[in-house]
Amino acid sequence: MACMLLSRRLGRRFFGSRSAWKGPFFDVNLLFAARKAQKDLAVLRKSGKAVQQKEAIRTDSRGSMIIPEFVGLRFEIHNGKDYKPLLITEEMIGHKLGEFAPTRKRAVHPHKTEA
Repeated sequence: MACMLLSRRLGRRFFGSRSAWKGPFFDVNLLFAARKAQKDLAVLRKSGKAVQQKEAIRTDSRGSMIIPEFVGLRFEIHNGKDYKPLLITEEMIGHKLGEFAPTRKRAVHPHKTEA
């Protein structure tokens, strides 16, 4: 249900070629974890303390779409070997989490030296 509400509210401009009636794909448990983290941060803000998320949300769901509820939260995304830290910003909305945790290392070729 949350998928349908988000897709109607934001339209196709953020969510690319996935059909409109399906809405964006994201792991529902990830959404619940984000809402809980936002709620905890709101309680800290009311008390007037400096606000920082205690623990990053760990996920293996690289195919999940970044939705507006994730903005300002820290995630750790699995790249196949370990978890890469990521802070979600507004420019990332509509992209997938896996785009920000590369799975391959860049090839470093040796430089030839002149003898």
